[in-house]
Amino acid sequence: LALGIAIERGFALRRRRIIRPEIVSVIENIQGPEDIGLALTVCRQHEGPFSEVMRAGLDNRHLPLDEIRESILDQGRQEMGVLQKGLVVLETVAGVSPLLGLLGTVLGMIKVFQQVSEVGVGHANLLAGGISEAVLTTAAGLFIAIPSLVFYNLFSSRAESLILEIEKYANSLLKKLRG
Repeated sequence: LALGIAIERGFALRRRRIIRPEIVSVIENIQGPEDIGLALTVCRQHEGPFSEVMRAGLDNRHLPLDEIRESILDQGRQEMGVLQKGLVVLETVAGVSPLLGLLGTVLGMIKVFQQVSEVGVGHANLLAGGISEAVLTTAAGLFIAIPSLVFYNLFSSRAESLILEIEKYANSLLKKLRG
């Protein structure tokens, strides 16, 4: 599950896929009301969080500046969910995997102690096999948790960076709409 989410987020959170250069170019080159139509057309051609936030501002350009800002913020909050999709699952897998491994170890150790009570401590091969089986679950849990945590941190950071960049362009759009 974590691997699937990591692969999907790796493709989905590429900067060029979110912050479309075509939209950036048209937003940066808005000189006046005559350029708004072109900006809207380009935003409609490229779906995604960035274009949706820009469209929220462009579609509401006739409203007072505070209301435009509010519509951009509302759309931005909704698009944050798109950028952060799946990250809660990665975080959960990273947190739960070691606990499941520890649970397996505890259950394995209970099994070893039951064997000791039945056959005594003289059979080292039974004890060693049971202990290695028990500790294997902890290793498996850590094997899953460590990469999941790394991917969670990587993609959380990337999503946050993209959100900040979208905010930068949204502020630039607001200044152009105001002026």
